Amino acid sequence: MKIYNTLTRKKEEFVPIEEGKVRMYVCGPTVYNLIHIGNARPMIVFDTVRRYFEYKGYEVNYVSNFTDVDDKIIKKANEEGTTADVISQRYIAECKKDMEGMNIKPATTHPLATKEIPGMLDMIGTLIKKGHAYAKNGTVYFKTRSFDQYGKLSKKNIDDLEAGHRDEAHALKVSGADEKEDPLDFVLWKPKKDGEPYWEAEWSQGRPGWHIECSVMAKKYLGDTIDIHAGGEDLIFPHHENEIAQSECCNGVEFSRYWMHNAFLNINNKKMSKSEGNFFTVRDIAEHYDLGVLRFFMLSAHYRNPINFSRELMESAKNGLDRIMTAVSNLDELANVVTNEALTEEETKVLAEVKTCKDKFEASMDDDFNTADAISAIFDMVKLANSNANANSSKEFIKELRESIVTLSDILGLKVVKSEELLDADIENLIKERQEARKAKNFARADEIRDELLSKGIVLEDTREGVRWKRA
Repeated sequence: MKIYNTLTRKKEEFVPIEEGKVRMYVCGPTVYNLIHIGNARPMIVFDTVRRYFEYKGYEVNYVSNFTDVDDKIIKKANEEGTTADVISQRYIAECKKDMEGMNIKPATTHPLATKEIPGMLDMIGTLIKKGHAYAKNGTVYFKTRSFDQYGKLSKKNIDDLEAGHRDEAHALKVSGADEKEDPLDFVLWKPKKDGEPYWEAEWSQGRPGWHIECSVMAKKYLGDTIDIHAGGEDLIFPHHENEIAQSECCNGVEFSRYWMHNAFLNINNKKMSKSEGNFFTVRDIAEHYDLGVLRFFMLSAHYRNPINFSRELMESAKNGLDRIMTAVSNLDELANVVTNEALTEEETKVLAEVKTCKDKFEASMDDDFNTADAISAIFDMVKLANSNANANSSKEFIKELRESIVTLSDILGLKVVKSEELLDADIENLIKERQEARKAKNFARADEIRDELLSKGIVLEDTREGVRWKRA
């Protein structure tokens, strides 16, 4: 199995630290609002990577954090007149709903930054003792130049960074710039401001910098050296570069063997932006499509290629997923009517072609998780099923075709077995119950009903005239 390693800029054979096991850390979202479809791409991509490792027999320790203390969370809390903890817990719960809708498996561990403060204090203390950090008026800075390999992930030259450190494109965005010994030093700990959450530390009452959080959580749950660190390519610099510097200076060993980064997602060929009016949350998409369609769309391109999101491409993804689901549904119907038991010679030849499709799927995934070509292999299987399965087929033939398509789809996290459809009357009854719950201000139950309907492919739209619904 080959992985493109951002660190070396080439594909490398994957060799785990411990045979049969994978230690994998994926940077999670900052929870101050509903996640957007840009957040969804790494979630889907690296969940699929994990699933494929597990299919190949690896035991995967998959850690993905929630950043639950941050300027944006504090700002949101102040706007609502509540606490940062209330905001973060609310949006962690909402994020988990969206992840479930996208069929993303829960991580082995979902650590929260606020629960890992003791480990952060220990790492910062170690960095100070080793001469890689210093405290000044309550703020602790990392001495960037003390790590002679700084820039090895992003391929940025430290002298070029110093020359352009005031340029926004290259800035290490930190507070207290005037107190730093070097413009490139970045914050490990910062003193509290009025109204902010804080923790006690020997340097000040304050909170950690963003970068130290992931270094500490990866170390605690996976070890000093991990197999794979992953995230969006926007995290390469400065976040992942700074993680490497902190971790390797503290621990004295290589931080991660392989670095994986997914490319950006654009909306109608433009960068997603609220000011452009092309900003979509996952919840926005769920109003129009089953989130399995979003997953299929994300996997239809190689993760290292930029992907363009548009209504037309989502419709194409919906049609593609429907093709697979329809083939499986047809095979289920045939399984109930066929009576022949033994495979025929012709069926054996077709199943050999199915095996070739499976080999193509695995070869694609072994080549840096090329999900686009893997999906193509599933479509080849669908074509074989549609062309060869009929009421005269044998039970074994139908079973083998179905299992092959469903198994490979499941590796990609694609649900292709149609759930039992709700009758129109059942839908109307649930909508009525939801309206009654809303009148009684039981919004939790109202949301539960909406989510239940959505999970069964029923999309609700609240209008002035009432509630409309349609099957996704």
